[in-house]
Amino acid sequence: MDSNEREGAAPGPRPAGIAGLPGPYRVVAALALGAVSVAACWHLAMVFLHVAPSNTVTKRHGATVDAWVYPEFEQNWKLFAPNPLQQNIAVEVRAQIRTEAGERLTTDWRDLSAEDARRIRHQLLPSHTAQNELRRAWDFYTSSHDEDEKPQGERGALSEAYLQRIAVARLAGTYGAGELLRVQLRSVTRAVAAPRWSTETTDTAPSYRELPWWTV
Repeated sequence: MDSNEREGAAPGPRPAGIAGLPGPYRVVAALALGAVSVAACWHLAMVFLHVAPSNTVTKRHGATVDAWVYPEFEQNWKLFAPNPLQQNIAVEVRAQIRTEAGERLTTDWRDLSAEDARRIRHQLLPSHTAQNELRRAWDFYTSSHDEDEKPQGERGALSEAYLQRIAVARLAGTYGAGELLRVQLRSVTRAVAAPRWSTETTDTAPSYRELPWWTV
């Protein structure tokens, strides 16, 4: 084969990836990858030191760790739920109404939590209200009241008003032409039963927490 034939031969396949780039571009790509790797390792180290128990490094360089983590990368142990909720808590309501004839009636208990669950089930995009409104309102109430249902500060009174508004809104239009006089809420707490393969015994009997009647 003469030289002309060798010069006209098709070039071989170009290497894949960075190796296939021209020399200057390979250098730039290598430097970029190195910078990204260093930044990723630094970030993981800072987050690890932030969530790790107190140690010599965090005592000496805690300000540096906090400056990197806060506020965008804050971490806490709530992500891992060391004490996950093992109870089902349902919120129920009943009402006292005055009928058109002037008679006072007390309705049966109505499970508001079950109604929210039905609105969420099989929904790809359930509403934020159905998921969280009642649940967060009940948590707000219980965290701002003592065991005797006495409010602790202004937040306690606010939580009562908020919970009452939710109850009245849920009951609206469900008692016909009668007049809504008072509402009462309660929680029904049941422990989640142990799985069949477990030897643990769980008392699943419901416990109740009844709130006082609130005048509308």
